[in-house]
Amino acid sequence: MSKSLFRASGVVGLMTLLSRLLGFVREIMLAAAFGAGAGMDAFLVALMIPNFGRRMFAEGAFSQAFVPVFTATKTTAPHEEARALVAVTMGTLGGVLSLITIVGCVASPLLVWAFASGFHDDPDKAALSAGLLRWTFPYLMFISLTSMAGGILNAYGRFAIPAFTPVILNVCMIASAFVDSGSVQALAWAVFAAGILQFAFQLPSLWTLRLLPLPRWGWGDARVKKIVGLMLPVMVGSSIAQISLLLNSNLSTHLGDGPVSWLYYANRLMEFPLGIFSIAIGTAILPTLSAQHATRSAEQFAATLDWSLRLMLVIGLPAAVGMVLFAGPLVATVYGHGRFGADDVRMTTYALWAYGAGFIGFSLIKVLTPGFYARQETRLPVRFAIIGLCVGMAMSLLLFALARHFEFRAAHAGLAASTSLTAWINALLLLHRLKRDGVYVASAGWGAFTLRLLLACALLTGVVLWGMGSLAWWTEAGARDKAVRALLVIVAAIVVYFAALAAGGLRPRHFRRS
Repeated sequence: MSKSLFRASGVVGLMTLLSRLLGFVREIMLAAAFGAGAGMDAFLVALMIPNFGRRMFAEGAFSQAFVPVFTATKTTAPHEEARALVAVTMGTLGGVLSLITIVGCVASPLLVWAFASGFHDDPDKAALSAGLLRWTFPYLMFISLTSMAGGILNAYGRFAIPAFTPVILNVCMIASAFVDSGSVQALAWAVFAAGILQFAFQLPSLWTLRLLPLPRWGWGDARVKKIVGLMLPVMVGSSIAQISLLLNSNLSTHLGDGPVSWLYYANRLMEFPLGIFSIAIGTAILPTLSAQHATRSAEQFAATLDWSLRLMLVIGLPAAVGMVLFAGPLVATVYGHGRFGADDVRMTTYALWAYGAGFIGFSLIKVLTPGFYARQETRLPVRFAIIGLCVGMAMSLLLFALARHFEFRAAHAGLAASTSLTAWINALLLLHRLKRDGVYVASAGWGAFTLRLLLACALLTGVVLWGMGSLAWWTEAGARDKAVRALLVIVAAIVVYFAALAAGGLRPRHFRRS
């Protein structure tokens, strides 16, 4: 693929890596200070609710609908037209979100009941979560405006600022430990402050592009109607995976104290490579695909998808293999401190195994959905997501019922497995449709490429199994010893993997050209 697209993915990946590294520091702090008990469960539910809206709306429906429309306007119309589109979109979006925020804060007890029905048996836990939600819910409004600003900057090839912005949330939450390290209330305050700061951080960049006009209400504007028309089916599609996670989180609140936190901590480890690589690639290719569709460059469109799939597999496949094999040591090294005990390590490891099995499925969705949204095709991804959701939800309910009947402590791992199944079904349906419609045509060399990957992953597996040892050592060793050993195993596995690819003839230049 082109050097500029490769560079764009690298910039997004590098900035996201910084955010995820700080996120690791954040998660270590949360696990050590609060463990996996009732207080942490309450905060995670209060954080989960605005995050549900963020992923469904800000990073899902709105960004996927707004970016293609804005890119088309920027590509084919004068700058003043793009400026006017920003004004009406930001004004309308801000007005709607302000109303939603007021309703959400007032109705926080009802939202906690809907998202965490298991808290009904513990009134103190439910009340704590509702109080925290009044501080965390406004984050949805600010992060949605931040997502819009980031989409505009991405359309102009300015990926660094939007990709760096999530770092602010991690910094605020880490700083909250110095405000009041004994209360989860400080974490809620940090989320509120981070939302404001993330939006403000992007405004100077919009100003330099002359794209910071006075917002104005424009619900009846034809451009806003077009974005809303594209958003509605995308919102349903984007919410599918979130509904699956929501169902699983809700079910986990019926399993006592701990499962909500175990699922959260495992999911955060899974999202580390997902955010660095897969989401970075998907973010980078959406403006490019949108521009290629606008100029009717079908061959380049297919080549961009092919490039993104290959790059995702080169990085994502070893990440998935390593995540499953090295789950226990990874959880023990990152979280196994302070109040996060050996039992918490084991329970989180079970969940990470289940999430790791679906990592490539999650990654494929991030890379393939831009192939639909760039062409303003929003209904098919929704249909496929609903199919995957129905199968996954049925599996969740079945496994939950069986676990409760047989009193199986690791029932939360079955919930994570159902989420992975949902992702795989969705991803395979997306890929099949793109190939069937001729939108994606695989370029030559996939057979040899796949063989190289498999051989390299086999060598990586050997290195990990040789270096990891027993889980008992990881739960009993000191923090420094665990960190040093984990780093050595991971670095050795990475070196062996890429050395094997190089020996097989795969070079970086293969990802810098078509």
